[in-house]
Amino acid sequence: MTHPADLSATEAAARIAAGTLSPAALAEACLERAAARDATVRAFAALEPARVRRAVAGALPGPLHGLPVGVKDVLDTADLPSQYGSPIWSGHRPRSDAAAVALARRAGGVVQGKTVTTEFATRHPGPTTNPHDPARTPGGSSQGSAAGVAAGFFPLAFGTQTAGSVLRPAAYCGITGFKPSFGLIHRAGMKVMSESLDTIGVFGRGAADCALFAGALTGLDLSAAAHAAPRIALCFGPGEAVLSGDSRARIEEVAAACARAGARVTPFALTAPLLAAVEAHPVVMNAETAHALAWERATARALISPVLNERLDWAESLPVSALIEGRAAFAAARAAFRDLMADHDILLTASAPSEAPLGIAATGDPACNALWTALHGPCISLPAGTGAAGMPLGVQLVAPFGADAALLGWARWVERAIGG
Repeated sequence: MTHPADLSATEAAARIAAGTLSPAALAEACLERAAARDATVRAFAALEPARVRRAVAGALPGPLHGLPVGVKDVLDTADLPSQYGSPIWSGHRPRSDAAAVALARRAGGVVQGKTVTTEFATRHPGPTTNPHDPARTPGGSSQGSAAGVAAGFFPLAFGTQTAGSVLRPAAYCGITGFKPSFGLIHRAGMKVMSESLDTIGVFGRGAADCALFAGALTGLDLSAAAHAAPRIALCFGPGEAVLSGDSRARIEEVAAACARAGARVTPFALTAPLLAAVEAHPVVMNAETAHALAWERATARALISPVLNERLDWAESLPVSALIEGRAAFAAARAAFRDLMADHDILLTASAPSEAPLGIAATGDPACNALWTALHGPCISLPAGTGAAGMPLGVQLVAPFGADAALLGWARWVERAIGG
């Protein structure tokens, strides 16, 4: 029988509803797993078992009733520190929850703890390691959330994405990560860096988990599975130049499995407007982050990592027009993508260039994700076997803005097609 800490969120919810698993037993199983493994994984930025037990006792009825949730430490929590991965904010305790956290609690979720983020959800990593191999990165910036779901510390977790911070760690850790359409999950109470890009997303152990979690936060019914075969656009870019051989082969294998199951698969080439958005992404991301961290840079620059200061210095050296032009490039690319996808249901591409790299001093390359984040549509990373080193690989599905329910339904179809 599956250990409670290894249950998917949907399986755990069904057992709780049936009375065969109590929220208290699930929380204790997850706490025991964290006690056994977190000294190595280091997913938690804050974990207080006594608070978890009190929260379980007071969990509200709802679609997430009794389900433990990890909260990335760029989302405020009233009962735990919110330190944003920065010594500048050490010990900070907000008065209120972020909107997303409050909505999770209202739906019956139990905040299990705060999870490690890179500095301000940007570049400088925290101490988290990959649960499959502690010598490798779990990805970033949502590193603690992805690693925690993979390790069995909680079945659901919040992440955020500005370039590839949900999709890439999901792929590296062998779980499912869903970045919804921009703005679908409210950002109030989030330490926002890039106004044009930052999106709150979710992690689970499959597409159904992500649909359950995102649906509970938004009130939308995202649970329907697709039954007819989709029309799939197969795209190896924009990270094609950095794809490992086994990553490319796995995308081709997934495409072939979908075709055997009845999908129509056709090649998709990046057009000039999409390539312009790729070039604009670092300009917009870093220029907006420089604005967001104006206070920190003015009052505590020495406590910001050199790598982040260097990128923000670069952004501030650009003409003001560069940011305006970058946002315009994003808008043009979004319109172009919607037109290009008129004859397709979903786009299939890589979640990450390769398996998780060795070392935890960096979190990997977001080349496979940044464009799709800029387009504001929903994206999901699904586990898709392992690579040459035996580490997880993922594939990414993308849809135009607003097609969240459809994408999640197609994701469940793809899971079945590839045996997930």
